[in-house]
Amino acid sequence: MNDSHEARSGRNYNTEELLREDLAHHLHPFTDYKSLAGEGGGRVVTHADGVYFWDSEGRRYLDGMAGLWCVNVGYGRRELVSAAAEQMMELPFYNTFFKTTHPPAAELSKALADLTPANFNHVFYANSGSEANDTILRMVRHYWHLEGKPEKRVIISRHNAYHGSTTAALSLGGMEAMHNQGGIIPDIVHVAQPYWYGEGGDTDPEEFGLQAARAIEEKILELGADKVGAFIGEPIQGAGGVIIPPKSYWPEVQRICRKHDVLLICDEVICGFGRTGTWFGLESFGIEADFLTLAKGLSSGYLPISAVMVGDRVAKSFIDKGGEFFHGFTYSGHPAACAVALKNIEILRREGLVERVRTETGPHLAKALKTLEDHPLVGEVRSMGLIGAIELVKDKATRAHFDEPGKVGTICRDHCIENGVVMRAVRDIMVMSPPLIITPAQIDDMIAMARKAIDATAKDIGMT
Repeated sequence: MNDSHEARSGRNYNTEELLREDLAHHLHPFTDYKSLAGEGGGRVVTHADGVYFWDSEGRRYLDGMAGLWCVNVGYGRRELVSAAAEQMMELPFYNTFFKTTHPPAAELSKALADLTPANFNHVFYANSGSEANDTILRMVRHYWHLEGKPEKRVIISRHNAYHGSTTAALSLGGMEAMHNQGGIIPDIVHVAQPYWYGEGGDTDPEEFGLQAARAIEEKILELGADKVGAFIGEPIQGAGGVIIPPKSYWPEVQRICRKHDVLLICDEVICGFGRTGTWFGLESFGIEADFLTLAKGLSSGYLPISAVMVGDRVAKSFIDKGGEFFHGFTYSGHPAACAVALKNIEILRREGLVERVRTETGPHLAKALKTLEDHPLVGEVRSMGLIGAIELVKDKATRAHFDEPGKVGTICRDHCIENGVVMRAVRDIMVMSPPLIITPAQIDDMIAMARKAIDATAKDIGMT
């Protein structure tokens, strides 16, 4: 779809030249470089506004993924651009090492302490979710060392979890393909995920949720509670396929962590800042955590920034017992990034976007997704707030998946793009996470385009 792109962007682009330069010099994240070169490159994104972006050929796309789960307040926010520019003119950079702070870092720290649950009053800044989770791993081990229990080093995670792509973060995650490229660091173990549709069989969903939670306790007992320092999990597994756990899961996880004195890390990189219809995903599930990982929606992706919210129990030990914490980044608490994050939170509050997700657009997405349930290729639809999934299966009755995981999903993803909507394929699950500013009418458009793509996919694989 062409929507007067040139008038909007103010620039003309030579797509062929840009792709040639890109292929010659740019190694993209999570990319098969040989395959990309064989295709002659991908697409060049040049402009965005609201919930849409345009490519260099003038085609418009509805961004059903908010970039990478992050552009919560939508594209084209001049307030965020101005906040960055004004801060760069005043103080473009200064570090937060050596007993030094600056106004944006101090003000954002107070804002985050006010916004998060009452037991979070301290924050440590990084630049991405991966770095933030690396930081938490070090903080967990440092905390137990200060408490005289240095042997409590093991962190329990889940199979198919995603917590970032640095060596520590991918180790915390449970993605085999990532583990197979160089291995993982010691003292991180993985247990079952609460993925009822794919792994629950004939078990009642709530019973399955309890079973998945109790796998954590079984691992604690196997290793010894005196060896286990923390459990990490996303409220909803995003990159794992939008796995929404049964209601029984998180209360049981909470009980187990408390019983065995295991710290609970809640990775809010995707769920945070309104995605589930509450400010943070833990509020949607009643989770009480010791650490929160914040990124993505913290700045709506306008500048890189992440934050670790450190619970009072851990922060008190760090402060009262003293000693230097040998960790940090050049850009921890970058002035411009902090200024943008502050303005982003102001926009979310002023426009009532979190409440809107909870009361209007989230329920509308759930209703729109249900219209796809009659499709022969659709096994399940699921959502919470503005994060959702369409699970494509070989057999609806048995919940049987396709023999080559990811093949059908990739076909459907490509058809989505051809129809003007971006969704991500996780194996054969079409996942979505649109900007929080999306309207009910735009949600209807997104699901209508998705249905066309699913119809075309069914035809391609001979299901119709």
